[in-house]
Amino acid sequence: MLFAGLTICFAANPTLGTWKLNEAKSKIVAGMPKNMTVAYEAAGDSIKGTIDGVDGEGKPTHSEWTGKFDGKDYPVTGDPNSDTRAIKQIDDHHFDLTVKKDGKVTMTGKAVISADGKSRTVTVGGTNAAGKKVQSTSVYDKQ
Repeated sequence: MLFAGLTICFAANPTLGTWKLNEAKSKIVAGMPKNMTVAYEAAGDSIKGTIDGVDGEGKPTHSEWTGKFDGKDYPVTGDPNSDTRAIKQIDDHHFDLTVKKDGKVTMTGKAVISADGKSRTVTVGGTNAAGKKVQSTSVYDKQ
């Protein structure tokens, strides 16, 4: 019975599911990595994020993150630009995020899920590997 309650709780979470990048609606700086597909799924009492995309040179990338939306750092695997990610849920449709490499913040941003749950906009800013300030807005459509 408790499991059914958890399923309902996770099912109501608008973040869960697969999100595909809508490049036409996005504003991504040339040479910046692109997350082409982001999938979030329940993993016990945590959330697992699987990200497939391309790096700044167009080479395929794959990274994974498992954690809670509680603002604490959780390890990232497969991403040479980060080793931890923290996501804090503000409400059902708003999230803050912090990306770190070697304990240093490299990117911060926010994610907003539309009221109808069909799109997700992620705005991030920070410093790239070359020390240049960058900002991008990625718009995703729910699959």
